[in-house]
Amino acid sequence: MKSLAELQAIKDKMKDKVVLREGSGDIRVVVGMATCGIAAGARPVLNAFVEGVNAEGLSDKVTVSQTGCIGICQFEPVVEVFEAGKEKVTYVKMTAEKAKEVIEKHLKGGNAIGEYTIAASKL
Repeated sequence: MKSLAELQAIKDKMKDKVVLREGSGDIRVVVGMATCGIAAGARPVLNAFVEGVNAEGLSDKVTVSQTGCIGICQFEPVVEVFEAGKEKVTYVKMTAEKAKEVIEKHLKGGNAIGEYTIAASKL
């Protein structure tokens, strides 16, 4: 960095991502980012949700954030979706590609993808 103007440009560029993670939307997407989640590939999943929600113009409706250990390490990466008045949906063994599908079908369309949930996993 060479100047204050350059720092301001970086801040402006990253603003959408920060606001998205701190938003107050009706839907909360929480990605488990403890050591086990990161080792299993949670970082690309988090990035896919942040970028996808922003690209689809859902940032006023959906908040994307991260949390520590969710407690089901064998199913990492784990993503939980919370919606007001509905039961939490827990997606397991997520990938960036699955995240894009969840954005399209669940966050935009309102239909959880049953085959990606913990209920569909053999416990």
